Amino acid sequence: MNLDRPLALTQGDPAGIGPDITLAAWSARRELNLPPFLFLGDPAVLAARAALLGLDIAIREADSDTALSVFADALPVFPIASGAEVSPGQPHVATAKGTIAAIESAVALCFDGKAAAVVTNPIAKSVLYQAGFGFPGHTEFLADLAERATGAKVLPVMMLAGPKLRAIPVTIHIPINQVPSVLSEDLIVDTCRIAHHDLKTRYGIAQPRLAVAGLNPHAGEDGAIGREDQDIIHPAVIKLRAEGINVFGPLPADTMFHDEARGRYDVAICMYHDQALIPAKALGFDTSVNVTLGLPFIRTSPDHGTAFGIAGQGIARDTSLVEALRLAADLALKAAA
Repeated sequence: MNLDRPLALTQGDPAGIGPDITLAAWSARRELNLPPFLFLGDPAVLAARAALLGLDIAIREADSDTALSVFADALPVFPIASGAEVSPGQPHVATAKGTIAAIESAVALCFDGKAAAVVTNPIAKSVLYQAGFGFPGHTEFLADLAERATGAKVLPVMMLAGPKLRAIPVTIHIPINQVPSVLSEDLIVDTCRIAHHDLKTRYGIAQPRLAVAGLNPHAGEDGAIGREDQDIIHPAVIKLRAEGINVFGPLPADTMFHDEARGRYDVAICMYHDQALIPAKALGFDTSVNVTLGLPFIRTSPDHGTAFGIAGQGIARDTSLVEALRLAADLALKAAA
């Protein structure tokens, strides 16, 4: 892909499979025609993981200005110290600072016009929390970085995008028992507006079709199984339709994801994390990509976690990272057109 700037690929948790799948993706760069990327992390960790996996890979320190020329022959790395000795599968709180710094640096490169998009390897939230990380996850941290850079309020919208389904959770990283109290008409409306806008402007869908899931079984059964569907979700849909957005619902979630139903919409708007991510991952675990809508820069990520249990064993699949790199590049090229 002919990008004029590299993608900024963060290290994620260095004890997870981030290094494994990064090395695998770069090794297959020609075969898969991958866009150039600059890895932000510790080159020593990558070199050690390559040796453990039996990979003969050239690793070269680089920056955003030299990454494009380096990428064909060596994996370009923007050096960020890991903060501790890294052993595959054994996360350490001392590495949290480097993980966070990689994300901050990737976003800064985008705002400086030196990177085309941010692609993030998986983080371990529990490790970051031990280090005082004050955000529920990647998505919220990226929104905070965007607000600090621009001064404008940002509502980040998580979308899992795969070949068979795009799905968005309105509420994200909160306990399930908090969903009914956090869910509001305004939150649903704002989420759908961002989805509508980004699907039009970034994906090129002229009139996106948004299918909105109910919160309760059978979408509340006319109030017999909860009032949220009638009192919160339905008014949001009516408001959005009045704005000219092609949205319908609330729909029973248990009938939204079969083949015929998915053909009727471009994105499923779901009320909580697992309602969106379970069907998305079931339909495309290795090929779905986590995309953050609503940001002033492009961000994608694999749809899986750190997988500490298989790190360094040579069995981690790089498929979702490959798709995340491809989608980031595709969106960047569309934005530049």
